[in-house]
Amino acid sequence: MSILKKYLMPSQYVKSVFEIKAEDLKARGVKAIITDLDNTLVGWDVELATEEVIAWFNQMAEAGIKITIVSNNNETRVAAFATPLKVDYIFNARKPMGQAFKKATKAMAVTPDETVVIGDQMMTDVLAANSNGFYSIMVVPVKSNDEWKTKVNRMMERRFLAYFKRKGYINWEE
Repeated sequence: MSILKKYLMPSQYVKSVFEIKAEDLKARGVKAIITDLDNTLVGWDVELATEEVIAWFNQMAEAGIKITIVSNNNETRVAAFATPLKVDYIFNARKPMGQAFKKATKAMAVTPDETVVIGDQMMTDVLAANSNGFYSIMVVPVKSNDEWKTKVNRMMERRFLAYFKRKGYINWEE
């Protein structure tokens, strides 16, 4: 396996978090989720959770699956979103560095094998997950536009996705 595939290829690719079902996660032995916030759960410019996101969080909680939001965004942004959901969060996570993921699994009392990482960015979420032994689920970004600091990552990501497609590693359509 190429080093690019090992670190940048998500374990799974879905259109949105709403395609991720608690029963499927439980069948895989998953007890916890580490999820990104911006453009994974809601658009980067949407302050609060939508009804659909709230229902998804509730389904996971009812199934006994713990969730921690791990975001590179600032405390004000992440706390405003996570607090009403009564979910733990880590801000200024410095993804793709792995310390925030280690902190999240320790707080949830789970191992990487019992945890999935969900995010919309290959260069932060997937790289951090794959580098630290997690199952990575990449979602299509909620919004087609990004904050300025994400645009460079998206350019690189498009190149890697095209490469993986040419090599026959992926069979999904964006």
